Amino acid sequence: MFVMDTWQYFVHRYMHQNKFLYRHIHSQHHRLVVPYAIGALYNHPIEGLLLDTVGGAISYLVSGMTARTAAVFFCFAVVKTVDDHCGLWLPGNIFHIFFQNNTAYHDIHHQLQGLKYNYSQPFFSIWDKLLGTYMPFDLVKRPKGGFEARLAKE
Repeated sequence: MFVMDTWQYFVHRYMHQNKFLYRHIHSQHHRLVVPYAIGALYNHPIEGLLLDTVGGAISYLVSGMTARTAAVFFCFAVVKTVDDHCGLWLPGNIFHIFFQNNTAYHDIHHQLQGLKYNYSQPFFSIWDKLLGTYMPFDLVKRPKGGFEARLAKE
């Protein structure tokens, strides 16, 4: 998880900082201002190759996990990524209980004010906190039901 998070954070952040990569590669994913589950993997093929395939290969090789463990781990990572983009804060969601990097956390990243924050994915938010790209948020109850992730008032 640490290896995957480290790779994803730095490549994801670089795709935001490099204007060419953002404009021609990563912006495709950010066309989804309001994320939804299937949109989690809506990205340019080069982004998929760099973030997921290369990141997965590095994680697999560095950790020394078996092929069976790798299959379970990467399935888990995909399900977690889809959940992070689902836009729903569901009661009892196990990912929200165990991971601070969750649906609301990633919703902030997709909002215009949060575009340069909350790069961490798919598991932990440690790199955002260590490197000053963490954007705190509040969950605000909507009058007609549900919750909305909003930037925290400081």
